[in-house]
Amino acid sequence: MLPVLVTAEEMRQMDRRTIEEFGIPGLLLMENAGLQVVTHTERRLGSWRGKRVLVLCGGGNNGGDGMVVARQVAQRGAEVQVVLVADPAKVTGDALTNLQIVQKLGLPLHVLRSVEHLHSIWANRWDIVVDALLGIGVTGEVRGLVGETIRFFGECSVPVVAVDVPSGIDADTGAVRGCAMRATLTVTFGAMKVGVAVYPGAEFAGEVVVADIGIPAAVVEQADITRRLITREQVHRWLPVRPADAHKGRFGHVLVVGGSVGLAGAPMMAAEAALRVGAGLCSVAVPQSMYAAAAGTLREAMVRPLPNAPEGCLSAESIDAISPLLERANVLAIGPGWGTYLPARQALRKLLSIAEAPCVIDADALNCIAQEPDILPESPPPLVFTPHPGEMARLMNTDTATVLANRLAIAQEAAHRFGAVVVLKGARTVIATPEGRIWVNPTGNAGMATGGSGDVLTGAIAGLLAQGLDAEHGATAGVYIHGLAGDLAAQKEGAAGLIAGDIIRCLPEAIMHIEQSGG
Repeated sequence: MLPVLVTAEEMRQMDRRTIEEFGIPGLLLMENAGLQVVTHTERRLGSWRGKRVLVLCGGGNNGGDGMVVARQVAQRGAEVQVVLVADPAKVTGDALTNLQIVQKLGLPLHVLRSVEHLHSIWANRWDIVVDALLGIGVTGEVRGLVGETIRFFGECSVPVVAVDVPSGIDADTGAVRGCAMRATLTVTFGAMKVGVAVYPGAEFAGEVVVADIGIPAAVVEQADITRRLITREQVHRWLPVRPADAHKGRFGHVLVVGGSVGLAGAPMMAAEAALRVGAGLCSVAVPQSMYAAAAGTLREAMVRPLPNAPEGCLSAESIDAISPLLERANVLAIGPGWGTYLPARQALRKLLSIAEAPCVIDADALNCIAQEPDILPESPPPLVFTPHPGEMARLMNTDTATVLANRLAIAQEAAHRFGAVVVLKGARTVIATPEGRIWVNPTGNAGMATGGSGDVLTGAIAGLLAQGLDAEHGATAGVYIHGLAGDLAAQKEGAAGLIAGDIIRCLPEAIMHIEQSGG
């Protein structure tokens, strides 16, 4: 299926269209869903034969899927017990049909009345727990016996397989609704739900598999979903071609502008990253006071000293001296090590007023814009903003907790407000465009939460833009490659000791992995 990310309501509408317009019965979709859970679990956890399987079912369609799973694994030689955490009299529709089948087959079925009852059931020792309690049906905080059941299995010592979405996870946001099941494997149906693609839901979902249950591709395409999960195949299609007879001018010229006293490394890391993703040339413009330190850092970049303010940062006078470089560069990376003093804000205002090439804006340049939003000209060149949650909070005049709780919505709002492609950094980085498209990145790891990692990302995006990618594709591919480089570095160095330089060194390897895999 297409790598779209859907909300619960969008998935319900696709189910409805499949049933009503295409005539595919809901009972068949439920059967296919259960079979997909059985098949994908067997591929990852081995044969069902001889395993003791506890299937937890709610009273809705998710519970009906679980009933199918119970029946199918019993046929494959598993010892199965179904626990219905609902009033049987309130089970309706296709779920009721499958409940009746389970009853007619004589499979062990317990209607849970209390947590004490669950203790006695659990005492039998099980090899696999199937979570079919809530799926996408969670609304509000999970309470009552369902909540107590989820808490009972909160740190289950055996593998948990979640049906569609781990119970207690909001399918739209990934938020934990009071409590949530922690799965080893989540088999989600038709399309990936937003809630298992972003944190904290992604952490609770474990490995996620998107299973085809028979929803026609036309239904997904016609739903016009604007959210996507970035895939290796997609990035491979975007990567610039490098002809054998090409020269360095073919791959663009990045100009990194930034630096201040004590922050000489930031613009140089951005510059090296731009070169490591394939930019043909890179110049770095820094304050005169840090020229010596910067010039001795990276031999492959051309370093230009600029007049600096007494505070040790760039000033409007600095920008007057940058004109020759602006004429040659086709991408600007602005902000690493910039500073937020008044002269720095004045420098940024002047630079953006004369810049014609696409600009990747990061770090203190974003903080300057947050302080003085009118720094941005009315008709700017293509812009890419790369804020971390704290910078985003300042840009949007809110707090970091609000940003973290509403990552997709906040990124989308910022993209619309500033007319920029916005890269909201963090676990599962979100990229939003002014036109309303959203990308979520699956690569990266906690080891990348280290100083300088953001500067590397800025340079990587700028380097791809220099080679001809537009703002959306350059930002999206840059985020994916940056995260993959971090994953490769973590494999070699371990996550705890990972530093930004490790990520830079692995950028070419990450691109090679994408190219050699054919996507």
